[in-house]
Amino acid sequence: MTEKHKRARIKDVAELAGVSNMTVSRVLNGVVKVSEEKRIAVLDAVEKLEYKPDSSARRLGGHKSYMIGLLYQDLDVSYVSRFLLNALKSSRDHGHHLIPEEINNDIDNSLQSVINLINITKIDGLILLPPISDNVEILNTLQQHQLPFVRITPDRYLDLSPYISIDDYKVGFTVTEHLIQLGHKKIAHIMGDTEQGTSHLRRKGYEDALNHYHVKVPANYVAQGNYTFDSGVNAAKAILTRDDKPSAIFASNDEMAAAVIVVANNLGIDIPNQLSVTGVDDTQLATTLSPNLTTIRQPIAEMAELAVKIIASNDLNKDSAKALEYRNILDFELIKRQSAISYKMNE
Repeated sequence: MTEKHKRARIKDVAELAGVSNMTVSRVLNGVVKVSEEKRIAVLDAVEKLEYKPDSSARRLGGHKSYMIGLLYQDLDVSYVSRFLLNALKSSRDHGHHLIPEEINNDIDNSLQSVINLINITKIDGLILLPPISDNVEILNTLQQHQLPFVRITPDRYLDLSPYISIDDYKVGFTVTEHLIQLGHKKIAHIMGDTEQGTSHLRRKGYEDALNHYHVKVPANYVAQGNYTFDSGVNAAKAILTRDDKPSAIFASNDEMAAAVIVVANNLGIDIPNQLSVTGVDDTQLATTLSPNLTTIRQPIAEMAELAVKIIASNDLNKDSAKALEYRNILDFELIKRQSAISYKMNE
């Protein structure tokens, strides 16, 4: 191919114009501190080479769109909604617009949506909610486009990017320990989506707390969910129709805990007198349920605000070493409400 028909790079424009790469970027981004002579030389080179700046070149030149993308998968509706609303508010506070993009199970279609989001909107960076935060194909695509991104509660590749999370192992241990201290010895667990590291960490915390306090439960006291209400219904039915019913259930999020309460009510099981129920997240759902839900207050608002702040600061564009300093493990709080009470078992 001739030089003209190759995809021109910013380096090619700089060489033809006899200037630096930075000067080309300044001209293309409208920076005024460039002499008229150099500006004309750059524009002439751009025309001759038919140069079209890509998204990564524009970012390296200092261009800001003041737009932030957010990738999510609509599994845990309450969690996603709360994170999204707080990210929207925080984006406005930082003078940015937030563009949410839903990712589905069609990975090819989803990857194209992400590429379109990058190339068309020229976003300054992306926030990735779980389980997208561990999606290898999407992570590779973002790296190829040199786009800054912040991940929420990732489980893998922790050196890859800034991330924000809580200690999910400790969450599982804390909730289970609380139930044991209330007198429960028959504690079941509804696990979250197996594709998410949070699910395995919370289950491990649950199991270690049982072992620590020498509490033994049947293996089938653990039922599989995927952080949705419907999966919680199926898991709760499997657990609560056993002959040897538990006295407490630790669900890995509030959506599935709500499902437990609904199933228990339908089966005539009194909550909390016959069954204590706990969740995780402390979404609005926790205080609309009856009885109000004992749960872990995850700092969703703080996580959203911090993620936006990291992208908006532009530090991720300026210094890759600086970017890796953003490793944030935030505190959580056990919120005790009426759905879990003391229980004396007759043994």
